[in-house]
Amino acid sequence: MSDREEIRGCVILKNLYYLVDDHTWLTVNDDATVTVGMTDVAQNMAGAILHAKAKKVGTFREKGKPLATVESSKWVGPLKSPVSGEIIEINEEIIRDAQAINRSPYKNGWIIKLKPSKLDEELKDMLTGDAAVQAYRERIEKEDLKACRHVEGFEC
Repeated sequence: MSDREEIRGCVILKNLYYLVDDHTWLTVNDDATVTVGMTDVAQNMAGAILHAKAKKVGTFREKGKPLATVESSKWVGPLKSPVSGEIIEINEEIIRDAQAINRSPYKNGWIIKLKPSKLDEELKDMLTGDAAVQAYRERIEKEDLKACRHVEGFEC
């Protein structure tokens, strides 16, 4: 059984947690912090990402509030926090080279690390594994989304 699924060229990793409506993912780290990023589906829809500006370390964000602003040639908008918590680290690579999000949305292109305040409670609202794949399959089909691997060296 594969740990990833590809739907119309968009990759969904089954070991992550997703808020499909907000196109955010998170993974729980060994130290009980979480790493948050933008999904492959979102970066494909956005196109080449030009800028990413994150909130400051030490800022507390409630679930659903913006963690960062992402700007592409097609779109400018917030990356919403999938859980409540304090920002403890910003990925400096995306500040220098925002297209790291396009090239590696699940690895090098992560955006923020949080110290969550209600993780057990808020993870219940997120999808993972086959449930996340199915939800994205339905959304991608409904909205007729197609991936466009527009950046050289893409990797998950």
